[in-house]
Amino acid sequence: MDAESLLLSLELASGSGQGLSPDRRASLLTSLMLVKRDYRYDRVLFWGRILGLVADYYIAQGLSEDQLAPRKTLYSLNCMEWSLLPPATDEMMVQTSVVKGRFTGDPSHEYEHTELQKVNDGEKVFEEEVVVQIKEETRLVSIIDQIDKAVSVIPRGALFKTPFGPVHVNRTFEGLSLSQAKKLSSYFHFREPVELKNKTLLEKADLDPSLDFLDSLEHDIPKGSWSIQMERGNALVVLRSLLWPGLTFFHAPRTKNCGYIYVGTGEKNIDLPFML
Repeated sequence: MDAESLLLSLELASGSGQGLSPDRRASLLTSLMLVKRDYRYDRVLFWGRILGLVADYYIAQGLSEDQLAPRKTLYSLNCMEWSLLPPATDEMMVQTSVVKGRFTGDPSHEYEHTELQKVNDGEKVFEEEVVVQIKEETRLVSIIDQIDKAVSVIPRGALFKTPFGPVHVNRTFEGLSLSQAKKLSSYFHFREPVELKNKTLLEKADLDPSLDFLDSLEHDIPKGSWSIQMERGNALVVLRSLLWPGLTFFHAPRTKNCGYIYVGTGEKNIDLPFML
């Protein structure tokens, strides 16, 4: 959700019980404006909150003028002092995939994982137990990147692609109509497209290259991983992810108000295919 319309966005997303205390809201309003100024971002999004056992991580993301350019992610424990996180790498993903359970809330906390490594001793090869230390901050980077790639959402038309390649915010976007807002095909993943490249020319024939350049939610696997509901007498559409419980996307039809927020433990619902 955009930091400039933070209070309205939190109000619209509050139907899922995801809110912030008045002092946290006031701190975020001020500190995110300073983050935007100091880091010279085009836009700052309040991404959400990952719940820890001792403390919670408040996450924000900075976007450049090209909306699909790699985002800078920051975290805070008090909504006032922000620390920049490093970009996610494949090595981080593999390293943190073995860590299970809740976050502690301490970025310097180290998880211990024992793994077997083959050691050569002359002609003999034997396995040795090695204890690997994994920092919670590394796990935080990995989880945020996974959630972004899997369930970050944008309505069709909110962004447009220029003929030269960069993607910008569509200033003429006035929201989806009520009939469009009820369809999962009207929402896209807010990341670089993956499935679009695999489509045939016949499938691409009806697509508008300036608007339909992202992957649609309707083709997500497993099918049924999104819950779509109308609230406030059809004045608000809310999408909730069942794959990453805690991710809520909201959009008020025929208005520009839209955004998503994640408030959860950072744990994926791996049992979802058996629950549908």
